[in-house]
Amino acid sequence: MKFERPSDSQTANPATGSSARKFWVTALLCVGALLTGTLAQAQLRVDISGTGAQQYPVAIADFSGEPAGKQIAEVIRADLTRSGQFKLINATGAALTVDTPIAYDEWRSRGADFIAYGTVVHGADGRYDVRYRLGDTIKKGQLDGVAFSGTDKELRRIAHQIADRIYEKITGIKGVFATRIAYVLKQGNTYELQIADADGQNPQVALRSREPVISPAWSPDGTRLAYVSFESGKPVVYVHHLATSKRVPVANYKGNNSAPAWSPDGNTLAVVLTRDGLSQIYVVNANDGGGLRRVTRSPLIDTEPAFSADGKSLYFTSDRSGSPQIYQVGLDGGEPKRITFNGGYNISPRVSPDGKTLLTVTRRDGTYRIASLNLATGSETLLTEGRDDQSPSFAPNGMQVLYAATQSGRSVLAGVSSDGRVRQTLSVLNGEIREPTWGPFTQ
Repeated sequence: MKFERPSDSQTANPATGSSARKFWVTALLCVGALLTGTLAQAQLRVDISGTGAQQYPVAIADFSGEPAGKQIAEVIRADLTRSGQFKLINATGAALTVDTPIAYDEWRSRGADFIAYGTVVHGADGRYDVRYRLGDTIKKGQLDGVAFSGTDKELRRIAHQIADRIYEKITGIKGVFATRIAYVLKQGNTYELQIADADGQNPQVALRSREPVISPAWSPDGTRLAYVSFESGKPVVYVHHLATSKRVPVANYKGNNSAPAWSPDGNTLAVVLTRDGLSQIYVVNANDGGGLRRVTRSPLIDTEPAFSADGKSLYFTSDRSGSPQIYQVGLDGGEPKRITFNGGYNISPRVSPDGKTLLTVTRRDGTYRIASLNLATGSETLLTEGRDDQSPSFAPNGMQVLYAATQSGRSVLAGVSSDGRVRQTLSVLNGEIREPTWGPFTQ
């Protein structure tokens, strides 16, 4: 969501988007939303630019045995390419199985430090047995190997899991290709909260509504989404259980209820309420909304809470200094500490998984960009170059950032590496994508 100067005159209708709203009204309507399930028709296309500081040369051979083996390899290649950290070596025509002795010197001469390959067998029960291997051409030995079993519909997920293993074995960092993302898709007068694979494929509708749905937030275990729904005529915070579609209103007080944020242990939600006047931050029990407790006390607006990585404090947006900036306060209250000083407009704090970096939306020269702030040194890096970049969200390994960007007059999903080197755009065929959030690692 974007905050404008109090003098801006456009009305704060959440259906009109975030680009021209009053700061104080937008703060009250920074909310989250969730939904129920059918397959969505829109498919996403990924465009990538830039490369990482280091690229690992890897060859991905088509998996042998079944036509599905080629599709699995294509998904793995796309995942690794999207990260910007791998240089794909051509493996066209390679006939490799898990029982094939690998000619490491030959693959090394082709420029590959690593070679991934596998075999797919379609069993009599209709399930696929997928066996994968990863070879190290420098050490001339097997680096990884594992078997998966799944139905035809599960092959894409298996491919993502293999890509995650390749990524982790080579980089030492856990991969995020098998994780999920959530975002709001607006088509005409309809709002959908969609959940998709991390590459934007396989989108499914969790909730569909004629009323605005905004600011979805994943629980740390990935089983629930917190959101705000306007279907009752005002914003109400819900927690939605994805497995059962059961949802529980956890903040339905007079005035506005908005901006849910999960604690790291998943037991508590920070929310923004106007029950006592202007927007202030409270915490509630995430299961039933009980145990309401106020955290901030200010004559101005406090909004957009985000828990610190250790769960002991909250980052939030406030205009108490005369313009929107990021502050930090302990859960027990006390005097907040100002965090951002670069520029006169910084909102939407998001904390990296390791707690060392803070993402913000910052206004520079009339444009809204995603910035990365080193919390130890105070150094800032501008990650994006768009005119209207919003709603940043870290990948669970901290290596990538998902956000909403405006292109050709509509909002689309976009991504950038945490160092700003690699950028990607996931565009939807119909509608506007808003408020994306990256889900956690799941078992």
